[in-house]
Amino acid sequence: MSHALADEPAAAFGHVEHVTVHFDDLDAMGILHNARYAVLLERALSPYWADRGLGFRGAASPPDLFHAVREFTITYRAPIATTGPVAVHFWLDHFGTTSATYGFEFRSLDGGTVFAEGRRSIVRLDPATLRPAPWSEAARAVAATLLRPAAAPA
Repeated sequence: MSHALADEPAAAFGHVEHVTVHFDDLDAMGILHNARYAVLLERALSPYWADRGLGFRGAASPPDLFHAVREFTITYRAPIATTGPVAVHFWLDHFGTTSATYGFEFRSLDGGTVFAEGRRSIVRLDPATLRPAPWSEAARAVAATLLRPAAAPA
């Protein structure tokens, strides 16, 4: 189930998910606290994968959900100074044997303002050894829907 609004511009690649900024996400200056962007990105990614059969179900969760964030970088362009929905556009720039790299943007609902942009790299781990492990075919099928075409600008 997509949480995007019908009147939102369609993304040329990847997916756009709406997440809600709550009052307690704001800092003392009334803008979205910098640490909340990583949480809101996770809240955008999770329903996309869950809607495609790879959602968290405790001990019964698919093994592909056992992964660690290797790198998270973000550049802030404009402050988010209100509560309510914000559009998170995300895609995959890379989906390898054991790792993946997302690109993402936080945008206004009309797509006209980029609040922040960045990258998030993850590594799929074997739960027993904590060593890199290959993605399943199910994860590869979902990832294929998010891969950015080589010629598409971010």
